[in-house]
Amino acid sequence: MIKIGNIELPDFPLLLAPMEDVSDPPYRRLCKMHGADMMYSEFISSEGLIRDAIKSRMKLDIFDYERPVGIQIFGGDEEAMALSSKIVSTVNPDIIDINYGCPVKKVVCKGAGAGVLKDVDLMIRLTKAVIDSTHLPVTVKTRLGWDDNSINIDEVAERLQDIGVAALSIHARTRAQMYKGHSDWSHIARVKNNPRITMPIFGNGDIDSPEKALQYKNEYGIDGIMIGRAAIGYPWIFNEIKHYFKTGEHLAKPTVVDRVEAVRNHLTWAMEWKGERLGIVETRPHYTNYFKGIHSFKPFKQKLVTLDRPEELFAALNEIEQAYAGYEVV
Repeated sequence: MIKIGNIELPDFPLLLAPMEDVSDPPYRRLCKMHGADMMYSEFISSEGLIRDAIKSRMKLDIFDYERPVGIQIFGGDEEAMALSSKIVSTVNPDIIDINYGCPVKKVVCKGAGAGVLKDVDLMIRLTKAVIDSTHLPVTVKTRLGWDDNSINIDEVAERLQDIGVAALSIHARTRAQMYKGHSDWSHIARVKNNPRITMPIFGNGDIDSPEKALQYKNEYGIDGIMIGRAAIGYPWIFNEIKHYFKTGEHLAKPTVVDRVEAVRNHLTWAMEWKGERLGIVETRPHYTNYFKGIHSFKPFKQKLVTLDRPEELFAALNEIEQAYAGYEVV
């Protein structure tokens, strides 16, 4: 059993990575239904939270059915991080997570996200400010380092643990790699095998199949896996991995009917949470991923991304269900 503070997770938990415009409450709900053991909010700007930005505040919404759930914040100013930590604590998530891994230029240029990897002393001060401002367990998600010439994850892990960080998720790429090239999990294994490290270490990067999940579990000895891009439009991956771990066999791939049901739920919950108009518009980018690999789907996708009324969208989903009855997804 893995423990983060007082939070008990199953042996070798599967975590849904925090992803901007993806891991909102409707999608987290789907992933929870399909086997995710712990999830995180989209990342939230500490500055935006303090300014009372509406979008940042909305990201604080969590629901009891998705627990355990963490809220992730980012920023480069100690005072702002401390204050945002206090704000986050009022909605009582299970965990506060700090993002030191986002490689996007607009975040890095503000000295936040992966930008903090260039200044480990600053990272420690920012993290300490958060820890000192909350009663909740604090975890961190980061990368190996800024680039291949400055991989500093060993120092980062030890120093974060020393100030009280409860768990560390490591994306096995540098900031310079962005999301390209291969992840190198040997660095994660080295951190995990460091006799000084006692906090849980979760690996992230390139896990896109049950086989790879099992291989990396056995090869690198980590405490759990965090899954990001492979879960976008495919929440079934969590239960597929768990089933493979237990049996060595594959679950049947989700049918088109299964995919339509997931979309129907996602759209319904998005409209309930965001309001009808915003729920419809912000669900549109997800359709491509839900129906990836299905032949002759383009006309249906065109319908889904242009229709504006719930009843029309649900009718289109019924039409897709009927058109692909018995179709086997490869």
